[in-house]
Amino acid sequence: MGWLGPEELEALRLSLRVSFWATLVTLPFGVFTAYALARWRFPGRQVLNGLVHLPLILPPVVTGYLLLLTFGIQGPLGRALSEVGIVFAFRWTGAALAAGIMAFPLMVRAIRLSIEAVDPKLEQAGATLGASRIMVFATVTLPMILPGVIAGAILAFAKAMGEFGATITFVSNIPGQTQTLPSAVYAFLQVPGGEAAATRLVVISVVIALSALLASEFIARRVAARVAGS
Repeated sequence: MGWLGPEELEALRLSLRVSFWATLVTLPFGVFTAYALARWRFPGRQVLNGLVHLPLILPPVVTGYLLLLTFGIQGPLGRALSEVGIVFAFRWTGAALAAGIMAFPLMVRAIRLSIEAVDPKLEQAGATLGASRIMVFATVTLPMILPGVIAGAILAFAKAMGEFGATITFVSNIPGQTQTLPSAVYAFLQVPGGEAAATRLVVISVVIALSALLASEFIARRVAARVAGS
């Protein structure tokens, strides 16, 4: 990518790093939350559902501010974590946290729809054969919902790549540390002559987003066909 400058390359690398870890860390929680919402009935279920989807409704800046209040150096969790060497505010890890939270609803929704499409009788049949809940999930449910899991992970990755409002509010826009692709586009547009660099990054963002959507559809169909064939 010789047509990209050093700042643009750094923003691209950081965005890929942030999105990768945001997706990887949130995926187990996404699967668990989706399964709980799809299969379990418990007090507070609707509250949990509302909290999961809250980032989709709240302005991203509000989400970022809430993260700053909670995980900032002076926040309750941020202060406790900083004592053991874990700092989120104004670090790339904070960008990953913000991106993961903003992408979490899309991940959960895709996985939940896949779980709800699985006939509960198949899981019950596994349980009657003496398999534990974990074994039933691993051997019956997971293979059948794998297309949804993959689709949810890819959509979350794409959403994390495009996250701006919560990220810039929580971790600011520090080149080389927290400046992701959207933040870099914003920064380039604030300086004279930065339109060309901003346009290049916009093109990259569009290509990545479209590629993620196409890959999500392609992989989901391939896995679904393989699962159906088996």
